[in-house]
Amino acid sequence: MTTPSRRYHITTFGCQMNKADSERMAGILEEMGFQWSELPEEANLILYNTCTIRDNAEQKVYSYLGRQAKRKHEQPDLTLVVAGCVAQQEGEALLRRVPELDLVMGPQHANRLQDLLEQVFSGNQVVATDPIHIFEDITKPRRDSTVTAWVNVIYGCNERCTYCVVPNVRGVEQSRTPEAIRADMEDLGRQGFKEVTLLGQNIDAYGRDLPGVTVEGRHLHTLTDLLYSVHDVPGIERIRFATSHPRYFTERLIQACAELPKVCEHFHIPFQSGDNDVLKAMARGYTQEKYRRIIDTIREYMPDASISADAIVGFPGETEAQFQNTLKLVAEIGFDQLNTAAYSPRPGTPAALWESQLSEEVKRDRLQQLNHLVSQQAAERSQRYLGRVEEVLVEDRNPKDPGQVMGRTRGNRLTYFPGDLTGLKGCLIPVRITEVRAFSLTGEPVGNL
Repeated sequence: MTTPSRRYHITTFGCQMNKADSERMAGILEEMGFQWSELPEEANLILYNTCTIRDNAEQKVYSYLGRQAKRKHEQPDLTLVVAGCVAQQEGEALLRRVPELDLVMGPQHANRLQDLLEQVFSGNQVVATDPIHIFEDITKPRRDSTVTAWVNVIYGCNERCTYCVVPNVRGVEQSRTPEAIRADMEDLGRQGFKEVTLLGQNIDAYGRDLPGVTVEGRHLHTLTDLLYSVHDVPGIERIRFATSHPRYFTERLIQACAELPKVCEHFHIPFQSGDNDVLKAMARGYTQEKYRRIIDTIREYMPDASISADAIVGFPGETEAQFQNTLKLVAEIGFDQLNTAAYSPRPGTPAALWESQLSEEVKRDRLQQLNHLVSQQAAERSQRYLGRVEEVLVEDRNPKDPGQVMGRTRGNRLTYFPGDLTGLKGCLIPVRITEVRAFSLTGEPVGNL
């Protein structure tokens, strides 16, 4: 059954996994004959792909939904979909809160969107949040970029960090086969994509659930093996991966990254806290000493590697001394970038029920102190680029200056330089860095463009 002038709009909250899911769902909608609409008010199918890691992202979803629910009273043919982690966590409770919703679907159901919508178009209100085995993906994502792309390598997470809802909402770990991942990458290479980020909530766990998988007679069961097996995909010039977990990060993986020319010298390894007792309460499964050893080993193999991470302040029971340990770790390691957050209790997680919650004021103050240190450090780390020639993969135009293009260095620093996007998009350009800022660089192309 069709709807007139089928136009859709997707708003994505949260992590790279969500962005990848949104691209897959957009691909399905376009296969179904829908067209993308930049403006939500011109679309007759609105999909919110939601995130429940932070409370403010969740609140934002509800305020957006309220607006569209009102619109539905005037436009009954409007289809409202909530996908992603809030959908998984809230399930039918979402329908009670927003009865105008047509479809509530968890992340594991992303590639079933067409089936679920067909049930909606037949007059049903649908909730799809049951745990399911994710079938090998045959959907073709609608990519937001034509230069860089995500490829999922493992879904779900088996960790049980006490602050995190991800295992509850994204299900158990499920690795895709190396053949399926390679086929995706080959397809992207043929389409002209130059950079691929291999994605997993806990990517270092890749392959643990693939007993005995072999490629050309070789046992292939870790992320390291996967990197070796996809490194030669034609057309793909750069490979990144995220997100890593210190518990599983091995020297063999670091060695592979140093040996394989296409793998970028950028590592995103969350540490969350610099205090061992807090790490234990978080059930992270490593110590700050182990984390420091990982960073030291990376720097032995690749002294210039760019390191980014995630950190949480104000975890229940965190003392001032424990917070100082986090500041100390950050000061001594010198991160290129750090995603920081004040702890926010999430429904269904153990830490949310503990009585040792800290006040919002303390959390805000600690976050401010950490952010101040992070921007100081990032500015210092950027200094090393001044005067150097960096390889930049051109992705787009600088939105603030149409005479400049922008892209990223191998170390993932955003870089601007003068040029015309028409001839440069998707090209790897050597750029001499003339200006450095905490989180971005400006330069001049070397040689004739």
